[in-house]
Amino acid sequence: MKDIKRNLTMLCDYYELTMANGYHSCGIKDKTVYFDVFYRDNPDNGGYAIAAGLEQVVEYINDLHFDDDDIAYLRSKNCFSEEFLEYLKSFKFTGDIWAIPEGTVVFPGEPLMIVRAPVIEAQFIETYVLMMINHQSLIATKAARITRAAKGRAISEFGSRRAQGADAAMLGARAAYIGGCGFTACTISDEVYGVPATGTMAHSWVQMFDSEYEAFKTYCTIYPNNATLLIDTYNVLESGLPNAIRVFKELGITKCGVRLDSGDVTYLTKKIRKMLNDAGLTECRIVVSNSMDEYIIRELIRQGAEIDAFGVGERLITAKSDPVFGGVYKVCAIENEDGTIIPKIKISENVGKITTPHFKKIYRLRGRDTGKAEADLICVYDETVDDTQPIEIFDPEHTWKRKVLENFTATELLVPVFKNGEQVYKLPALIEIREHCKEEIEGMWDEVRRFTNPHNYYVDLSEKLWQIKHDMIAKFRNSKSKK
Repeated sequence: MKDIKRNLTMLCDYYELTMANGYHSCGIKDKTVYFDVFYRDNPDNGGYAIAAGLEQVVEYINDLHFDDDDIAYLRSKNCFSEEFLEYLKSFKFTGDIWAIPEGTVVFPGEPLMIVRAPVIEAQFIETYVLMMINHQSLIATKAARITRAAKGRAISEFGSRRAQGADAAMLGARAAYIGGCGFTACTISDEVYGVPATGTMAHSWVQMFDSEYEAFKTYCTIYPNNATLLIDTYNVLESGLPNAIRVFKELGITKCGVRLDSGDVTYLTKKIRKMLNDAGLTECRIVVSNSMDEYIIRELIRQGAEIDAFGVGERLITAKSDPVFGGVYKVCAIENEDGTIIPKIKISENVGKITTPHFKKIYRLRGRDTGKAEADLICVYDETVDDTQPIEIFDPEHTWKRKVLENFTATELLVPVFKNGEQVYKLPALIEIREHCKEEIEGMWDEVRRFTNPHNYYVDLSEKLWQIKHDMIAKFRNSKSKK
């Protein structure tokens, strides 16, 4: 990845700083805490999500520091003690982080990341961690849906001009590549992250010439190995396609393509395919764009549209149908000086917002015979799963729903990323993350991958963790009833 240096330490919510100053002032800045990063609902009512954004979190943690300008700005707010500002001059992350690798299929309620650190450090990184994981997980998940809808046809991410800012365009292209898109129109995402950039012409190219034929011939003469022509500037069947065929034939180009950005796509592509075949251009690819998403793509294919590749823009780069991933950052435990871990829970009248306490680990249980994921099991950190023995899992909300799994493998999902502030995880290449994502999705049952009413994949709690959680809820309710 190309190195671009920016100090993003101050990209945080202001309350991270007021709390940090408060922790420093009351003498608990070094208290060790555990935070979970998790989300509550799958985007688009889907069956799963794709974890992404870890690489940018790692880069942020490694470069975490306050420079003189930052300190001067904070002093100008007349809100922070001089002792706190002095402390910030040598601030760095010294804690531990575990995370689920990018490209992994994940589910609501699972810790995508666990942060163990002095409270002042753990609290401070909340904003940036959530921003990176929420955004890229959202786009990677949307891209995975769109890619699956295309049934093997190439998908190019075309959304930069609709993205909410430069970083959204760049990192959105990265996340889309993880989720399965093969290319991007965003050049800098190729330069910086290695996402293959692609593109040919806009309608303005065609309009710059006296005739469509001249525009096409000029382009193909300059780019004979990238000869994809946009044929809907004037009239697709009466002008655009005949001129494209004429140019291809005159220049002897057979590795070519035509692109359609408007009109009745199913009707036009069927006509285009026949005309191309009749002209002997059977290998000419048909590319379509124009506000595509997984549902439109699926319907076009169902209708028999003749399409080889899709360009997908605004509905991918903004995840337009469900544009908020909803990841949260919640404290789950505090560690005493003697190493004892004390679980913490957030209670809410909204049952969905009650957190799962304690320092945890996650196992993915897969059938040995099928290789398919059957369930995930969230355990207390000191528990282990013996996959040589049968295991009974149960629904944490409807505990009478139980199932005994046999002949399965148990794999821990969380991996160490930082230890005592030092990076211990080797970041994989982007192409490796993409391949991992593909394998992860293939490892899910078709019922979980459905776009509509997907099967509810089980994320269960161990008996020990379930009991701890419900004992804490009961204790809270009992103390409340006595008041």
